[in-house]
Amino acid sequence: MDIILIIIAALIMLLGIIGSFLPVLPGPLTSWIGLLILHFTDAVPMDKWFLLITLVIAVLIWVLDYIIPAIGTKRFGGTRSGMIGTTLGLIVGLIAPIPGGIIIGPFVGALIGELLNNADSKTAFKAALGSFIGFLTSTFIKFIVAIIYLGLFIGILWDYKSALFSF
Repeated sequence: MDIILIIIAALIMLLGIIGSFLPVLPGPLTSWIGLLILHFTDAVPMDKWFLLITLVIAVLIWVLDYIIPAIGTKRFGGTRSGMIGTTLGLIVGLIAPIPGGIIIGPFVGALIGELLNNADSKTAFKAALGSFIGFLTSTFIKFIVAIIYLGLFIGILWDYKSALFSF
């Protein structure tokens, strides 16, 4: 049973890394669920403080994921339309078979969102740049936290390998 839980946890950890780039999936929270599942194995003792601290960090990052792009957009003079455009641009960038679509999409989406909100082209470009920088910053932070959680996952597996993999 432990092996099945480890495989499920590992898949969820990988899903958490992918979720760092997808707006519909909270990457660090998903990765945390992988850590939680690992602690349900019989061989790994349940460390409540470890799980609590990593959960608090994951929730904090999840909240910041909504705040950071807004700060970037507002800082550069953008509006809610630019933020919505950023999210829609990201989705289109993920779906479209364009190289770098995940990077280009949010910027173009924010630019179109601001232009549709009747902003002049200079203001729209500046707001789109702010939204794009906020998106990249937020994505980078989520990715780093998900990678750190993966490292913790691998470290725990390594520490308890004899108990987990003794047949």
